[in-house]
Amino acid sequence: MNERANLSLAQMDQMSLFHPVTSIDDLEQNGPQIYTAGSGVELTRDSGQVLLDMGAGLWCVNVGYGRTELVQAGADAMQKLSFQHFFGGASAEPTIRLADRLLGLFRDTVPGSDMARVFFGNSGSDANDTAVKLVTYYNNLRGKPAKKKIIARTGAYHGLTVASGSLTGIEGYHKAFDLPVKGVLHTSCPHYFAFSEQGESEAAFTDRLIAELEAMIAREGADTIAAFIAEPVMGTGGVLLPPEGYFARVQEVLARHDILLIADEVITGFGRTGQWFGSGTYGLRPDIVSLAKGLTSAYFPMSASVISNRMWDVFAGASGKTGAVMHGFTYSGHPVGAAIALANLEVMAREGMVENAARLAPVLLDALRASVAGNPHVGDVRGVGLMAGVEFAGFPAGSAPHRVVAKHAMEEGVLTRALPYMPVNAFSPPLCVTEAEILEAGRRYARALKAATPALDALSG
Repeated sequence: MNERANLSLAQMDQMSLFHPVTSIDDLEQNGPQIYTAGSGVELTRDSGQVLLDMGAGLWCVNVGYGRTELVQAGADAMQKLSFQHFFGGASAEPTIRLADRLLGLFRDTVPGSDMARVFFGNSGSDANDTAVKLVTYYNNLRGKPAKKKIIARTGAYHGLTVASGSLTGIEGYHKAFDLPVKGVLHTSCPHYFAFSEQGESEAAFTDRLIAELEAMIAREGADTIAAFIAEPVMGTGGVLLPPEGYFARVQEVLARHDILLIADEVITGFGRTGQWFGSGTYGLRPDIVSLAKGLTSAYFPMSASVISNRMWDVFAGASGKTGAVMHGFTYSGHPVGAAIALANLEVMAREGMVENAARLAPVLLDALRASVAGNPHVGDVRGVGLMAGVEFAGFPAGSAPHRVVAKHAMEEGVLTRALPYMPVNAFSPPLCVTEAEILEAGRRYARALKAATPALDALSG
């Protein structure tokens, strides 16, 4: 104990913590980056450096850091009812009100949606696990036990549990973990910039993707396929926007083959795309929606699975014979998390943060395009709402130019995430960000890119 008393925080971290999604070798060599405070869109490191967080944590701190309204809501809820499970029909007021609010919000902002109930969990990963289990349950109750396979997409990110990690379509998350498990299929990544053929129009690219989906369903048999899961915008995959006509065509195919649609809105939910939900942005009519991150702006670990009437009617109709639905978690519907989520939604609505995301979307894109103007290593800048990506091009596989730039960006005082599937720096600032802060982040990123260019030149050969 006496020896450990003399350790620095960084040394203690290296000797005690098992970090998620982190290279053990890199941590041993370079140590952790320790953050000590956050306010608005700014984070402070233990060195005293203040950075503009253009990632909102991991796409999640939508209302910004240090919101006293959320802190107070959590403290009040903890004092009044620190915990209540929801098994066997037990309930609590904050969670009841949150479920009702979410259903109303989705119905009001996603035209044509038909949602019935909300199930609560703890993370985006377990929300997608819940989707897998409920799809299985749904088809078992319908007497279709063979209809279990789920189609995901290469480049997708749906979490890292066994089920959600299998749905994820990024090889790095699979190797050494025996993933994906049986019953998960992956169709092609719908990223026109990187995967279109020479001379192929965006509409023709969509035609090819739909033909591939149809061929997969024919090969596997529609009677074996239960669901198709998709992020409205593929976030961790590279901020990949759907190509022209894509989701309308996909949904037509799914409807024809009695295949459910799972919308993974863990990132796109709660204003990120400039609308409350990405389903509204892209005309999705999902059967299940997975929500997390922006639900509480990451002030509390909480997720939500919004279930359609199509599925609920089957669950409810069979209940007299099947009994309890044997799925749930100790912390499902946690009343403290629900109270924080309600306060979070109130702040977002009162301060017009969804509208702010829509208003500042072109400012973010213009700032990024200005910051990379003329640089030969940048292939594309794209985005929707307050969600954008800078993609690098012309580099050999495995060279990771975006990681080089992200490191320089941190030195310049701006946090951007280097994504794991494509050489992309992602930008998703808190929705409270101002135009001035976006422009300053752009200037800092421009300096970082300039400083990184000699190294990029060397990497590109």
